[in-house]
Amino acid sequence: MDNKSLIGQELHSWKIPEREHYEHSFRWKIGASLVGLALVAVAVLTNNFLFALIILIAAFIIVFNEGDEPEKIRFMIGTEGILLGEKFYDYDDFKSFSVLYKPNEDLKALYFDYQNFWQRDLIIPLLDHNPLPIRENLLKYLKEDLTRTDEPFSETLGRLLKL
Repeated sequence: MDNKSLIGQELHSWKIPEREHYEHSFRWKIGASLVGLALVAVAVLTNNFLFALIILIAAFIIVFNEGDEPEKIRFMIGTEGILLGEKFYDYDDFKSFSVLYKPNEDLKALYFDYQNFWQRDLIIPLLDHNPLPIRENLLKYLKEDLTRTDEPFSETLGRLLKL
C-alpha cells in the first residue's frame, strides 16, 4: 500500500529541509578546526583512540556536508497520521505533540513525542505556516503537551554552534 494513501485525508502539507543547514564563516571554520585538533590531541594523549576517531568522523561529516544544500522533503498531516518524506507515522506512535511558536526567537516548530521513551522527538519546522489551524487539527488525534515552552537544550546548542 502506498504511504500517501495511509495518511487518510490530507489536512496540511509543506516541504521542509531534510536537515538544518548553516553557512559557516571563515572564523567559525578556524575555531572549529582548532577545537577539533585540541580534542584529538587530548584523546591521543589519554590513549582514548575511539574518541579521537569519533571526532575525526564528525569533522569529516561537517566538511562533507558544508557545500550541500539539504533536499526538501514533503511533510503531510492527515486524518490517519503524518508522512515525512516516504515514512508514515501513525498517530498511535506518538504520546503527544507541542507547538513552539516564538517568532522573536526564530523558533517555530512542531514537536512530536514518541510513545517509546528512547526515541528522540520528531521536530518539524513550521516555516511560514500559521500554527493555529495545524494545532486545531492535531488536537483531534493527539494530546497536546502544554508543559513544553522551550526547545530542548541540545537543539539550542546545535543552533548556537551552527552544527
